[in-house]
Amino acid sequence: MLDVQLGELLSGAPAGADEALELVAGFDDALVHGFARIGEEPAAALGALAGALAASPLGDRIGESVEKVVAGSIGDEHLAALAGGRAALTGAVHDALLGRLDAALGRTRASWEAAPATGGHPDNLLAGCRVWLRELAIVGWRGVDHDVVSSSDQAIEALLAVPELRGLAVLLDGLAAELRASCPVSTMERVPARRWADLWMRALLLSQSGSWNGGAEQVSGRLLILGADVHEHATVVRVQVHAILEPAGGAPARLVRTSVAAAKVDTIVGPAVWRLMGGHPVLLGALAEHRSLEITDLPLLAGGDLVWHDDRARAGEEADPFATARVQLGAAVAAPVPPLDRHPVRIAEPVLIEGYTVEGETLELGGGNTITLDLDRLPSSTPLTPELVAASSACIGLLRWDGGRWLLQPLAVQATVKKKPVAVHTGDWAMGPTDPKVVKAEAKSGDAVAVLRERAGRLLRK
Repeated sequence: MLDVQLGELLSGAPAGADEALELVAGFDDALVHGFARIGEEPAAALGALAGALAASPLGDRIGESVEKVVAGSIGDEHLAALAGGRAALTGAVHDALLGRLDAALGRTRASWEAAPATGGHPDNLLAGCRVWLRELAIVGWRGVDHDVVSSSDQAIEALLAVPELRGLAVLLDGLAAELRASCPVSTMERVPARRWADLWMRALLLSQSGSWNGGAEQVSGRLLILGADVHEHATVVRVQVHAILEPAGGAPARLVRTSVAAAKVDTIVGPAVWRLMGGHPVLLGALAEHRSLEITDLPLLAGGDLVWHDDRARAGEEADPFATARVQLGAAVAAPVPPLDRHPVRIAEPVLIEGYTVEGETLELGGGNTITLDLDRLPSSTPLTPELVAASSACIGLLRWDGGRWLLQPLAVQATVKKKPVAVHTGDWAMGPTDPKVVKAEAKSGDAVAVLRERAGRLLRK
């Protein structure tokens, strides 16, 4: 549970964070109009970025790169330096925020250890990626049209053919899809400058080496689930499970995550999305039945992500997530953050909060401390609703930083409904809805997943 330092945590951003993000915003505004013809204001923004980092190890390279870009000489090495400078600023803000959060929680975090470079990635594939990213930087987001987006197709197709580079390929494909849907960008009233710059920066830095994951180790032991974060989009659903790993051999407990995902169409919504992940019955069963999992030789990436293999896990005894959080969450060692994940928007730390009251979308924690609930992230595929959150007195959730403030995204709550205590979790419907009203509504509307699979099978048989 959050300790007495919570008030300091919630008091605002760390010193210098707002100024660092203003420098990032200046760079992003310059990228909106492109580097082909830099005006006075964008040039000043790039100069401010270079000035802020002048005393850092990147200082000389960024200063030279800004001079070259302003003069119209734009090379891959100059854009890489600018992307590195922007990443250094967002990373510094991330580290300051996460450091304060760890201090408030009393959480121990392992240090990052860089893995030796593996190499072996064809440089021509990465170079093709950098060519498109350089074109985006030159024309700017306002200059993007269908021709500019289509020029990425060949590079993305080539990257998808190399398993080690598929992460970069999917990132580029996602950026290209957003740009294509927004074309012509010149007619957009408002450009998502921060988001697109984030994606551009990450892709450009990944295109220097292809992978920054820090390697993996094989782990075995008992997995105690805390909660599930369900991400629903028109074409994909992803379930990220937060858990505590008790490693075999008696090593200290560790905070870990694992994810499973499936492609979908926009007509599959609500509880039906769980049927798309039927290939992971052990994980889904543990979510629905609140059981522990015994895992054997699962790959654990250096950033704390388990690569899930359902055949390497078996269901264990019942394990109440709230009991797990109360007993083990405070002592579990958190994973280090990979270099390219050091960004404020990626902070999502599991916490247990108890003894509060809810006023609208705000938790009243006592002592004048409050925290805003992130109810927009509650997925439609789970029984957890804003009404249940409002009636709750204990919550397992994810602390996030967004819009200059801390938010709490509920994953599970203990509440009183009709004078009876209940516990509701986002994973309760992983094996199908248990609410009779929802079951009846689904039966009336039909099984969209089954219908689409039958039609797809019919087409394949022709």
